[in-house]
Amino acid sequence: MTAFIMIVFIVLLLLAVPVGLSVGIASMLPSLLSDSFTVSGVYILRSALGGVNSYPLLAIPMFVLSGIIMSKGGVSKKLFEVFSYFVGRRTAGIPCAVVITCLFFGAISGSAPATVAAVGSMTIPLMLDMGYDKKFSVALVAVAGGLGVIIPPSIPFILYAQATGASVSDMFLAGIIPGILIAVILMGYAWYYCKKHGEDKEKINAIVGELHQRGFFRVFFSSFFALLTPVIILGCIYSGVTSPTEAAVIAVFYSLIISMFVYRTLKPRDLWGVLREAVRTFCPILFILAASVAFSRILTLMHVPQTVSAWMTGAFTTRFTILLVINLLLLIVGMVMDTSPAILILAPILMPIVSSYGVDAVHFGIIMVVNLAIGFVTPPIGVNLFVASSMSKVPVMEIAKKALPMIVLFLIAQLLITYIPQISLLLVQALEVK
Repeated sequence: MTAFIMIVFIVLLLLAVPVGLSVGIASMLPSLLSDSFTVSGVYILRSALGGVNSYPLLAIPMFVLSGIIMSKGGVSKKLFEVFSYFVGRRTAGIPCAVVITCLFFGAISGSAPATVAAVGSMTIPLMLDMGYDKKFSVALVAVAGGLGVIIPPSIPFILYAQATGASVSDMFLAGIIPGILIAVILMGYAWYYCKKHGEDKEKINAIVGELHQRGFFRVFFSSFFALLTPVIILGCIYSGVTSPTEAAVIAVFYSLIISMFVYRTLKPRDLWGVLREAVRTFCPILFILAASVAFSRILTLMHVPQTVSAWMTGAFTTRFTILLVINLLLLIVGMVMDTSPAILILAPILMPIVSSYGVDAVHFGIIMVVNLAIGFVTPPIGVNLFVASSMSKVPVMEIAKKALPMIVLFLIAQLLITYIPQISLLLVQALEVK
């Protein structure tokens, strides 16, 4: 019966049935197919509702809302201006400023598609005005947007912690160095690309020159409150003042204050639209979350984690090979499944396997999220590709082809993160020592 249920689940996904509905149907099948199955439909519904009745999960809608407020409030523009001021005139300075802006906005929104939408809507037209190739500009934003789920605060980190019992604070801390590492690698590729293909320095200097005419202090203080956002969010968490959930609520109020009263880019009449967009964004996540929690419990009752664990530990005997196989599995899953259900379904299955090989739960969480972040820019599901395509009118496959070298570098970074645990655990262990 287990094999039949998994086949039905995969077929539903291939037929483009919404993920939440596919997971819900798969969760109900055992009780419908077999009278001897010990779990009733009522239990499944209670499991689904119980799975979302969680205090840490309240952070997700709050981070979604704060990210949308920041996006509508033009915070990404402020961030881009200050980074362009410092590096804009250097080789690949503007593409590097785009990557750094994605890094910082990811520390505000916690979402990869939101980062692509907020940063891309402003930077892609500007890069085209500076003479950069359109496909390169769009691909760069699409790939760099993946930093939105790696750099803290990250919604997938919260979901992973919920699924495995890992600390949300530790997950946030562990994502900092991997996020910076990937950003540096992407900036290195941008430098190589611009060296090879050249830049229109005249157009770049004309636009960056306008920033320099405004002067350092005007540019910096204009961007100061935007730069302060991740400092406040993470500072509240790691100073022990607030929990991640409370920090998310603070992020909402802070984003409202600076957008409405400091930058004055958000009007009271805009708030209803912001709230509607936040609800439309979070509700599918909530439905997927509830269905995935029920599905994971059904899989546990059917002894799927134990079966998979026994097979994998029998087939692969070393830590190196087991991590390599899991990486390949997650890459494939990331291509066809959204991040949230992938984490909620696979994390409880894979965590016992890697634990038996001595892999730290926080380290594995970073491995999992970085792998699935690559799925944001790989067809057929790559959400970042579709967001970037809708903004630029460049076909999805054209963006994917241009992004291929950056995806390869992303994979290299993933291997480094997988086999050098200290990249993820250095800051976590340093904080524990203190």
